[in-house]
Amino acid sequence: MYTYLHNPRCSKSRQGLQLLQEKNINFKVREYLKEPLNEDEIKSLSKKLNLSVLEFTRTKEAAYKKCLEEKELITLMAQNPVLMERPILFNENKAMIGRPPENLSQIL
Repeated sequence: MYTYLHNPRCSKSRQGLQLLQEKNINFKVREYLKEPLNEDEIKSLSKKLNLSVLEFTRTKEAAYKKCLEEKELITLMAQNPVLMERPILFNENKAMIGRPPENLSQIL
């Protein structure tokens, strides 16, 4: 079962959602701005993406501070989910950032 971290206000996120629906993929949607990931979930997602947290942080957001260490960034991301790049599709083993949305097909 896949989970799709979705922001309905983001065009890339909406495109990724449409792509998954067209492929009849079994997934659940988690609007991560309404239901933020906790620190453990962010750490797990980082491992599944095979990226450091900084590598999937939206660094242009006001909440981002360059002087943060990764541990502090995880806490900040849990408190400010807008910092997380979107959309992200994941399951128990792997994850993929859907920018562009076609990237999602790589883990299906």
